[in-house]
Amino acid sequence: MDAQTLRAQAFKALHERNGVFVIPNPWDAGSAKMLASLGFEALATTSAGYAFSKARPDGGLTLDETLDNVRAIVAATDLPVAVDLENGFADDPVDCAKSLLRAAEAGAVGGSIEDATGRADAPIFCFEHAVARIEAAVAAARSLPFPFTLTARAENFLHGNPDLDDTIRRLQAFAEAGADVLYAPGLRSAEDVLAVVRAVAPKPVNVLMSGGLKLKVEQLRGMGVKRISVGSALALAALGEFYRAAEEIQTSGTFGFTSRSMPYAQANQLFKG
Repeated sequence: MDAQTLRAQAFKALHERNGVFVIPNPWDAGSAKMLASLGFEALATTSAGYAFSKARPDGGLTLDETLDNVRAIVAATDLPVAVDLENGFADDPVDCAKSLLRAAEAGAVGGSIEDATGRADAPIFCFEHAVARIEAAVAAARSLPFPFTLTARAENFLHGNPDLDDTIRRLQAFAEAGADVLYAPGLRSAEDVLAVVRAVAPKPVNVLMSGGLKLKVEQLRGMGVKRISVGSALALAALGEFYRAAEEIQTSGTFGFTSRSMPYAQANQLFKG
């Protein structure tokens, strides 16, 4: 059995076992290796985090750039890697599905497709088209020789439409279409989370712990959440510390930030392994 199949089976098993797991989001190979060293069991890329590292805004990457990063992350660790495929880098369901197949070729064993259009005037695909895109992605995933875990995302809350009823309607339709995991980033409360979990049960739910939602792993476990991600939060934490350190040099002429830095020897040893 090849390495990708083993990773895919391990990733699938994480979603089938009891309890919850955290899938943190590295933005490059180095951050992936650091997360792997801490004992996390799987990784998911962050489109925003990687875009920021390339001096781009979120949504400013091409599919080729995204997949180059996937290849680097897959090569850096032995962990299963899921890819943030944004909206599939296409409107058309067939082209969206092709993006998923290319992600699998790059080494990913899972990935997410969202219902956001990327257009300010109409930020969310209409219901029927959104479902058709997931149906095509499911068909592509099932054509692979290993169990690719497809996550379907309903993006209302990230685009100024905190309509829980419509979000749940979409997630239920995505589940019916065959998506393996359901995900509505930007939920605002524990009540929202619980409503989503109950609405799509027994399908596993991913919850984003970033921004305004402040819950603990044990709380989410108790609600029946299966998977917890952090999106761009780790990348923003790193960027924030970098910015504050550079700002200290520029404004104060001091270097106090060095007392908080990871020791050189620790970092060097980590990347030797």
